[in-house]
Amino acid sequence: MKANLQPPRAAKLALTALTGAVLAACGGSDDPSNDLPAGITPLSASVYPATTVGKGDSAATQDLLTGGIGKTGLGLATAPAYADPANPTAAELRRNALYSNYRGILDGSSAGGYGSLYGPNVTAAGAVTSNEGLIPGREYVAVLDDGSGRKKTVIAVQLPDSFNPSNPCVVLGASSGSRGVYGAIGTAGEWGLKNGCAVALTDAGKGVGIYNMTDDTVHQIDGTRASRAAAGSLGFFAANITDTARAAYNALFPNRLAIKHAHSQMNPEKDWGNDTLAAGRYAMYVLNDRYGTADNRVPFTPENTLVIAGSASNGGAASLRAAEQDGNGLIDGVVASEPVTEMPTSSGYGIQFGGVAVTGYGKTLADFVTYANLYQPCAALAADAALSETSIFNYIGLVGMTARAQARCDGLAAKGLVSGADTAARAQDALNKLRAYGWTRDSDPMHNAHYALGNGPILSAMYPVSYGRFAVDANVCNTSFAAVNPATGVPVAVAPTALAQSFATANGTSNGTPVAVVYNDSVGGAKSWQFAVSPSTGVADFGLDNALCQRALVTGVDSVSGAALTASSQPSKAQSDAVRAGIAEVVLNGNLRGKPTIIVSGRSDALIPVNNNSRAYTAYNRVVEGNASQLRYIEVTNGQHFDSFLPFSGFDTRFVPLHPYFNQAMDAMLAHLKSGSALPPSQVVRTTPRGGLPGAAPAITAANVPPFVAVPTAGNQIGFAGTSISVPN
Repeated sequence: MKANLQPPRAAKLALTALTGAVLAACGGSDDPSNDLPAGITPLSASVYPATTVGKGDSAATQDLLTGGIGKTGLGLATAPAYADPANPTAAELRRNALYSNYRGILDGSSAGGYGSLYGPNVTAAGAVTSNEGLIPGREYVAVLDDGSGRKKTVIAVQLPDSFNPSNPCVVLGASSGSRGVYGAIGTAGEWGLKNGCAVALTDAGKGVGIYNMTDDTVHQIDGTRASRAAAGSLGFFAANITDTARAAYNALFPNRLAIKHAHSQMNPEKDWGNDTLAAGRYAMYVLNDRYGTADNRVPFTPENTLVIAGSASNGGAASLRAAEQDGNGLIDGVVASEPVTEMPTSSGYGIQFGGVAVTGYGKTLADFVTYANLYQPCAALAADAALSETSIFNYIGLVGMTARAQARCDGLAAKGLVSGADTAARAQDALNKLRAYGWTRDSDPMHNAHYALGNGPILSAMYPVSYGRFAVDANVCNTSFAAVNPATGVPVAVAPTALAQSFATANGTSNGTPVAVVYNDSVGGAKSWQFAVSPSTGVADFGLDNALCQRALVTGVDSVSGAALTASSQPSKAQSDAVRAGIAEVVLNGNLRGKPTIIVSGRSDALIPVNNNSRAYTAYNRVVEGNASQLRYIEVTNGQHFDSFLPFSGFDTRFVPLHPYFNQAMDAMLAHLKSGSALPPSQVVRTTPRGGLPGAAPAITAANVPPFVAVPTAGNQIGFAGTSISVPN
């Protein structure tokens, strides 16, 4: 096992060489073999030469990072075209998945930093070039299963031609959000490939697996579509339902879809860490298979190969979970950007902000997401949360959002869940509730965008179903999933072309591309969350009744009366018990085993609020590990969860990207592991928004996003006051 304080790489190699010499002197009887890790089935090995920038419509014109379209192609607002849009090839889907996953989590605009602060043309050292940034190499795709045939975690090990066998490194890149295997290509992927590391990407049991309940078709692992029977073992996900049950369900709820993250009935989040470790073990197998010889079948081991687990959001959560579960010492260091840190408790530690104790912190994702789903639409109308620009609403093609938000305020007031005589007072009360539940004042203006894009309804519909391991036909809280008419929200048959391209366009959630959240009990017939009319209010209020039901699944009590759920309540006690049991399976333990770790988060994050996540985990880790902890926490002002929001009017002037800080943290971790450079101390980084006119902010410069420093000033130091983390305001 690796020591907690990593020695310089030269010392590790010397130790490995000495071990080999001892074995040789003893006759070599213990020579290791390069065994395929348990549960992993290799599927393909492809060479991507990246000789020229092209359309990337075949393996011969693709590369590891950009799918062959280069910096220019990734920077375009329009995805590459298919030769036959209704029948995209696997190579075309890979290319477009790289495009959409890169742009789905990063700001692809030149004014926002693409091409200058980061991007394929920016070298590992930060030099801006005129190159397209193609990275040639080999990609090895495999699938991890538990023997059931239903788990199907996909792994893609990318081995760049620049990999140096005498200086080996591996980056573990679990996907962010619910994304597929390429979900970390813009974060862990780009950084690792540029630094000559092998990159082990994985969907960690999530991914774009859309099952069509109508025609029994599935995604195959390569992204193409087929019937469940024709796909066979290459099918990525199908709902666990008989044909008879499916026919009965379709008769009552036509045009419905199932998605892997919600409906696999495996609670995949509990395995995110182990799946990330499995990707690392497969990467070691690939390296040894590629470079091993008859005299040295296993030249690469955890003892002589640097391994960094680094990713963002759910990928950051997977990285932390992998470090906690790494009993064999595979991982050397961790970088987690804006991670979901499922806290096991809010006791035994605390948070101070500006010297004042924070009262709401340390809650699980299901808890704070279902809470936000109740109050965010109303809170967004508060004066402190004002976001006058309407680009988000125009982008998603919605009208009447304010009237529905006002109806949500009215409905909450009628049920005694907010106070106030008018909308302004009720909205302020809702905002105050969010602040007391872990959100910061810095995230106030982000509530507007998060409810407009449906993050609350999407996550509140998906995660309880996943945690409770409910089947697709359970219709938990009378909620289902389908493609919908964008003008009315009524479920419709999914467009064949949209479904055919969904491996590249979807992100594994029910965000409407093409799968949306549907409230079956909406007055007048089933509608998507945006148009839902609650039975108890009779008005369009984003489905308040469903939000109350989803909240009860997590709390175990009626969301209005506070009474304990029963066998006959909606939801039932049994359903809530199943959800809460699933939540208990995913909480972290705070023990990083002394591994060097850097967490980066934005103070304005309204999706994964820092008091419930990064601040809380940093404090808890300190209690668990004490002086053995090597965790550092970097909090970035004016940073929020989605860099991809930054091109929108108003976001461009207010917020800065977090991605440069992920890259800097990865650089710092590599320097620490290779040469023993000190980790950066925990600190607040104070950025400067671009300002200017909304929608026309001036181009970002390095001055807007200053680096974190080796010796922060007293006013920027994050420390501890007893068992509480102390963050300066």
